[in-house]
Order: sequence, then structure tokens, then C-alpha cells
Amino acid sequence: MKMTRFVFVLLSLTAFFGRMTAQSTAYVINAGPSVGFQKWDNGGDRQLLFKYHASLAVESVDNEDDRGSLLAQFGYHVKGSANRYRFLFQGGGISSFSEEFRYNNLSLLLAAKQKFPMGASGRARYFYFGGIRGDYTLSTNIDELSSQNPIAAAYYPLVGAMNRWIVGVTVGGGIQFEFGELVGGQVSLSVNPDLTSQVNQPPGLVSDPFNPGQTISIPARRVRNTTIELSFGLRLLKKVVYED
Repeated sequence: MKMTRFVFVLLSLTAFFGRMTAQSTAYVINAGPSVGFQKWDNGGDRQLLFKYHASLAVESVDNEDDRGSLLAQFGYHVKGSANRYRFLFQGGGISSFSEEFRYNNLSLLLAAKQKFPMGASGRARYFYFGGIRGDYTLSTNIDELSSQNPIAAAYYPLVGAMNRWIVGVTVGGGIQFEFGELVGGQVSLSVNPDLTSQVNQPPGLVSDPFNPGQTISIPARRVRNTTIELSFGLRLLKKVVYED
């Protein structure tokens, strides 16, 4: 409930500020593929996680000089990493196995955007943007992985050490173009590193999966996310025209 109120207040403030400083507002629906990276301190190398994201953005638009804007974006992002294994059997058979460490996050981005004309027609612009981001983790699949593979579970991050609230930054760029006066599209690429850890796990003792009844010592572990996202957006312009 607190998260819902927080998002509502920030979006309301952004929309109000847009009306005060610009003449129009653009609503942008984004979706696309994501590539997730994770850095595990004391956890070995991780492989890429290929997932997806979707978001809704509210952006200020100046009718006279649309060179810069402010935007608020709220979305759903699947972050994490993966392990992939291939086994070669005698006789030539190959079996593959993969496990994904997924964190399903809601994300709120507040950013500034700079735009530049592209082409003689003026119907397209390239842009770059950057801002600060706050994430809330809805769920993870770590418990599911632990139940499927209890022998390796001792080496997985502990769900109890997961941080629900995360702070990060987002930077990126792209191209926006017009289909008509009130409808357009955009394509953008962004990099989204987290500044705080998804998991902050202290050192401790866990059950030894190879020797029941005994324990093993595990070191402290911090897990931090970074994603690269390719977004395809539909822009819907709410244009305000003042008449004398």
C-alpha cells in the first residue's frame, strides 16, 4: 500500500510539473527484451539472463521548442542471472541444464531527457536521458530453486538476506519519430546499474548438503544487478493549444 501511494504521489507531482513548464504531455508505453547481469561477491562468475520488461512513462513536451523534457516512468522488470550446463554422455548424447536466478521488480524512474533534430523533415529526433531509479522486489524464485536442487541450495543466496528496496541509476538514448500529430513511436537502449545490493548476506553456517547433520561455513555474499534493456515505445501526445 505504501508503494502504491508513493508511486501515485510522484507521478502526480511529475504530471503537475509538466503542465506548469510545458504545454503538452506525452504518454509512452514501452516493452522489450532485457539482458540481466549479476555480480556475486564470493559467488563465482554468472551468466546472462535473457528476459523482458514493460513500462509506462509520462513526459513533458514543449510545443514551441521540444529540446528537453522531464519524465517519470513506472514499470515491471525481470532481473537476475543464470547458470547453464552441458553434459556429454558416452556414446555422443548431450544434455543441457540451466537455472535462472530471477528477481521480479517494480521500478520507478525520474529522469531528464535531451532531444536533437534528426533529418530535414523534423519528424524525428534522437535523444539521450538519465535519471535516478527506485526498485521494489515483488518476488524471487530462489526458494523454488532450493527445493528443486537441495544439494546446491547451500550455495544459493538466502531469500531472508534479500533487499526489497533498491536504488539505482538509468542512462540511455534512442530515436523518437512521429506517425501523425498525436501518435508516434520510439526505440531506446538503456543501461540500468543498481547502486545498492539485491542481496546482502552476512557470513554464517548452513547445513552441509553432503554430510547430513553437519554444517559448513559460508562467506558474506552481496549480489548486485545490472540490466541492458531495448525498448520499443508507442507515444501518445496530449496536446494543449492556447487560443487568443
